[in-house]
Amino acid sequence: MSVLQSNVPDGPLSEKWTRHKNNLKLIAPNNKRKYNIIVVGTGLAGGAAAASLAEMGYNVKAFCYQDSARRAHSIAAQGGINAAKNYPNDGDSVWRLFYDTIKGGDYRAREANVYRLAEVSANIIDQCVAQGVPFAREYGGLLANRTFGGAQVSRTFYARGQTGQQLLLGAYSALMRQVAKGKAQIFSRQEMLDLVMVDGMARGIITRNMVTGEIERHAGDAVLLCTGGYGNVYYLSTNAMGCNVTATWRCYKRGAYYANPCFTQIHPTCIPVSGDYQSKLTLMSESLRNDGRVWVPKKVDDNRPPSQIPEEDRDYYLERRYPAFGNMVPRDVASRAAKERCDAGYGVGEGKAVYLDFKRAIEEQGEKAIEAKYGNLFHMYKKITNENPYETPMKIYPAVHYTMGGLWVDYNLESTLKGLFVLGEANFSDHGANRLGASALMQGLADGYFVAPYTVGNHLAANDLERKKIDTKNPAFDAVEQDVRGRIDTLLSIKGRRSVDSFHRELGLTMWDFCGMARSADGLRQAIEKIQTIRHEFWENVHVTGTGQELNQELEKAGRVADFLEFGELLARDALAREESCGGHFREEHQTAENEARRDDENFAHVAAWEYQGDDVEPVRHKEELEFENVQLTQRSYK
Repeated sequence: MSVLQSNVPDGPLSEKWTRHKNNLKLIAPNNKRKYNIIVVGTGLAGGAAAASLAEMGYNVKAFCYQDSARRAHSIAAQGGINAAKNYPNDGDSVWRLFYDTIKGGDYRAREANVYRLAEVSANIIDQCVAQGVPFAREYGGLLANRTFGGAQVSRTFYARGQTGQQLLLGAYSALMRQVAKGKAQIFSRQEMLDLVMVDGMARGIITRNMVTGEIERHAGDAVLLCTGGYGNVYYLSTNAMGCNVTATWRCYKRGAYYANPCFTQIHPTCIPVSGDYQSKLTLMSESLRNDGRVWVPKKVDDNRPPSQIPEEDRDYYLERRYPAFGNMVPRDVASRAAKERCDAGYGVGEGKAVYLDFKRAIEEQGEKAIEAKYGNLFHMYKKITNENPYETPMKIYPAVHYTMGGLWVDYNLESTLKGLFVLGEANFSDHGANRLGASALMQGLADGYFVAPYTVGNHLAANDLERKKIDTKNPAFDAVEQDVRGRIDTLLSIKGRRSVDSFHRELGLTMWDFCGMARSADGLRQAIEKIQTIRHEFWENVHVTGTGQELNQELEKAGRVADFLEFGELLARDALAREESCGGHFREEHQTAENEARRDDENFAHVAAWEYQGDDVEPVRHKEELEFENVQLTQRSYK
C-alpha cells in the first residue's frame, strides 16, 4: 500500500468536490475564535487564505519577508487569470478548462484536483470583481477575455499587463479589513526558518526578524505554506531576487515529501540575458503572443536589421509547425522551438533570441489599440532595452519562470505532515509537467479562497485541536530554535574567501547547463557531482559579513543559497530518475522522430515524491500512481 494517500473522494468527477465538502467536519462560527492559524506568505494564495480564514472567525497570523504584504511576487504576474465562464460564447466549459489543463501538463497531474480547479474558477472572477479588481471590459461593459497558450478559446481575464498586481491588491484589501477588525495580524520582514512539529502535527514556526535579527517563535493550530516556487535555484529567472526554497525545504527536512522537483517551467517570452553579472531576468507576458508573431530569419547568421529582412526571408516557425495553434502553443512547445532555432544558427541579436513582431497587428488594429492592451509591457521593454517595440520587433528568449513541483499534498492540500497545508505554487498539485499560462493566478486564488477554508477547518475539528492547545514554551520550540541558531552561527563563523552570490551563480549555471531545457543521463550525473562539490566548498569557503543581531542581507542570502545547494541536487536526482520527456522536461534520450517530447505512460504516469533520509544520504523516491478515468492519454499535438 502506498504511503501517499491522496484522499480523493469517490463518485463522478464532477461531483467529487461537492460530495467532499458535504462530508467535511465543521466548526461552529462562535468556536472559530478559539483557533490560531499561521499563514506563511502573503501572495495570492496566502493573502486569499489569510483573508478568508480571518473573515470566517479564526485568528490569523500572516508572515512575509517583504516590508509589506502587497509586495509578494504575485504582483509581478502580467497577462491574466483563467476561468471557465464562456463569456465570448466560443465553446468553453469547465470540462474544456479541465481537459486543456490536464493535456497542457502532459498528463502528469491528478484528475480530481485539476477538475476542482476548473470548477471553482468562475467563482474566483466573481470574488475579485466584488473586491473591485479592475478587469478589462468590452465596449458594452462586460468583462473582456483574451487567449493564452494551449487553448483554442478565450478564457483569460486580465487587467492590461498588470493582472497579478490588481488581483493581489484585491486580496490585500480583504486581508487589511481583517487586520482592522483585529482578526488578522501581519508580521512583515519576518522570514520563516523552520517548522515546529508537536506530537506529529505542525504547530508552529521559527522566524527571524530581518530588521533586528531577533529569532522569534509562533505557535498555532495549523500552518499554511504559501511561499511560492524555487525557480531561483537557477540564479537567473523571472522571479524576484528574494524568492527562495527555504520554507518548503525546511519542511521537507522535517518530514514533508517533495514532489516532482524537476518540473520547472521555461517561459518562452523573456528579455534575453545581457551580461555575465545580470541578477535576474524580465518576463514579457505570454499575452503578447496574441498579437505578436514569432519569427527568425530563414538564413543562418542573417545579421540584417529586422526592418531590412523581407517577408519571404522570414520563418514564422510556430505558425509553420503548429498551424492549429500558431503562436499560441503552450509554453514548453514554444520554448523548445525557440531553443532549437537558435541552436541551429537562426537566432538573432547575439544568437540567443528570436523576434516577437507586432507590425501586422499595428497595421490591422492601430497603435492605440495595441497600446490599450499592452502599453505598460511595451513601456517596460523600452525602458530595459532602449528599443521601441512599436517600431521594431522585441527580442525574446526562454527563461526559468514557474515551478510545477513542490511539497506533496493530498486532495485537502495537506502535506505528509499533519496540519501542514501547502497552497499555490509551493505545492505540486495542479499543473503536472507544464503550467498553462494564466493558470498560476487561478490556482493560488482557488486554493486560498475556495479550498483551504474548508479543509483546514476539517483538520482542526477532526483532530480535536481545541483541547490540545500548546504555546511557544513547549520543548519542541526549544529544540528547533536551537537548530536555527546553530545554522546561523555556522554561516557567520566560516569567514571564507568567496561571496554568497558567487556560489549561487555557479550553482545556477550548473542547473541551466545540465538540468535546464534539455537534459541527459550523463549530464545529470555530472550535475549531481558538481553540486556536491560546490556545496562542500560553500560550507568551507563562504564569507558572510556582519552579525546575526542586525539587518543582514548577506546572511539572509547565505541561508537561502545553502538550501538551494541541497535542493538543486534533489532536483537533478528527480530529473535523472524520470526516464521520459514530458512537458518542458526534455530528456535527449526520449524524443520522437520529429524531435518532440516522448512520454512513457507505462512506467512514469505517476507523481514522484521524495522523502528526506538525512544529510548526505540519498532520499527515498515514493510514487503516487496517477489514474486517468476521464481523459484518454494521447500524444500531445498542437498541429
